[in-house]
Amino acid sequence: MTFGEQPAYLRVAGDLRQKIVEGSLPPHTRLPSQARIREEYGVSDTVALEARKVLMAEGLVEGRSGSGTYVRERPVPRRISRSGYRPSSGANLFRQEQAEQGARSTWASRSEQEAASAEIAARLDVEIGARVMRTRYVFRDGGEATMLSTSWEPLSVTGRTPVMLPEEGPLGGRGVVERMAAIDVIVDNVSEEVGARPGLAEELLALGGVPGHVVMVVERTYYASGRAVETADVVVLADRFRVAYHLPVK
Repeated sequence: MTFGEQPAYLRVAGDLRQKIVEGSLPPHTRLPSQARIREEYGVSDTVALEARKVLMAEGLVEGRSGSGTYVRERPVPRRISRSGYRPSSGANLFRQEQAEQGARSTWASRSEQEAASAEIAARLDVEIGARVMRTRYVFRDGGEATMLSTSWEPLSVTGRTPVMLPEEGPLGGRGVVERMAAIDVIVDNVSEEVGARPGLAEELLALGGVPGHVVMVVERTYYASGRAVETADVVVLADRFRVAYHLPVK
């Protein structure tokens, strides 16, 4: 193979991908069979199979049991707008942004205490094994799960207070900034890191993804005078959302 030359399976996958993108293979169309790919492109069965695997791993096609492989509907990405803290009237910031975009949002949550793992302990700057409150969320739009979130709060801050459970009590669901202020903890800083990785099996099952689908993860941490009071991972399918930042220049 000379410099710049692609393996045969990538060339075949690239041509089929282009047909999907430009619409000559529209959504719900059956992908050419392995035999047809072999004949049309003059390649081996192995090359044809590998090309189909590439398209499946990219989430462009999906297999239907007993029927074949079909082009998937390509979602139009929605924006998650990030512009710093805005006071809300009782809504988590992500919930508020969903509502502003006209999403028919509902959510479910579950909180339970656990020992901080090494990763969470480092993010919260607590001892490994320290008690934290973990809350898992599933956000839905029109009944379809679109976003997962898991947050951790150190019980050294919220334990035995009215805001120990993020979604219960007099300030349940009011958001980190407002809840912390109720116990005289003033949040003054938030950091976010955005990354991507292959989705975990349980994440893809919940979000309607396919094996190999990439997810985008927003790692967010709230601070009060330099002390981390909440850290969270927000997970969405990478082809369905874009994170858009609009920040003031100081």
